[in-house]
Amino acid sequence: MATLLRRKLPHKPFFLQIRIFSSENQTTQRIEKILVANRGEIACRIMRTAKRLGIRTVAVYSDADRDALHVKSADEAVHIGPPPARLSYLNASSIVEAATRTGAQAIHPGYGFLSESADFAQICEDKGLTFIGPPASAIRDMGDKSASKRIMGAAGVPLVPGYHGNDQDIDLMKSEADKIGYPILIKPTHGGGGKGMRIVQNPNEFVESFLGAQREAAASFGINTILLEKYITQPRHIEVQIFGDKHGNVLHLYERDCSVQRRHQKIIEEAPAPNISSCFRSHLGQAAVSAAKVRFLNLLNYLMFVLIN
Repeated sequence: MATLLRRKLPHKPFFLQIRIFSSENQTTQRIEKILVANRGEIACRIMRTAKRLGIRTVAVYSDADRDALHVKSADEAVHIGPPPARLSYLNASSIVEAATRTGAQAIHPGYGFLSESADFAQICEDKGLTFIGPPASAIRDMGDKSASKRIMGAAGVPLVPGYHGNDQDIDLMKSEADKIGYPILIKPTHGGGGKGMRIVQNPNEFVESFLGAQREAAASFGINTILLEKYITQPRHIEVQIFGDKHGNVLHLYERDCSVQRRHQKIIEEAPAPNISSCFRSHLGQAAVSAAKVRFLNLLNYLMFVLIN
């Protein structure tokens, strides 16, 4: 049996208004209560901001977090399962049920857990709940590096030379690698953290590296599709944070240098990025905004740029 805790707000609520425009009419949806589908510090931060706006909050918690700070910080709290995340914080049906039971109009996923799940965003939409994040279609495209590259390429955004097609025949892939020129980087189309990535120095290493990358991608992400890129030696890895809404407004929150890495994983992120001019910094920001407007609206995300010396 799920447990529901309720607390009283010490002040009169202030309503957040989201205006939804269409060609036929204009409606205003008032969000009075949100469910935070996360735990720990990120959940506490969201709740503090919601409280300043006068918006009621609902926490969810597993057995292990029954006495956690985010549970005590919320106006209501719902128990959603045992300690393993797959049975609690990754249990989409339990979280949506908790939102419905408590009358929350929106769900804030925080980061991690279900924040990048297109299926969860779609479930929220189907249930009439506002998912505070990108639409499901954008999450799908962002989660698929090949789809992202095709969209950006069609928009005229410069890309690292490579192959990101749907045909995964190994002979075709080897032929594409020859066209790109060695060294090349084999990379899974989904997931991250450097898993499944292989640097291939010559054609003799390709088949073994390709099959190994497919196996690791399947084991780590459940999808074994691969893309190829020209391997850039000694690049600068700079990311630009972007923020957009559903009305077509996009802005950038400047850049950070993520070049210091180990095994394809970032160790240090430095902001602002050192040793770039104000003019180039402005160019990077505008390029990120232009790219985001092509497809990825209503999101908080980043675009990565590879600078070649």
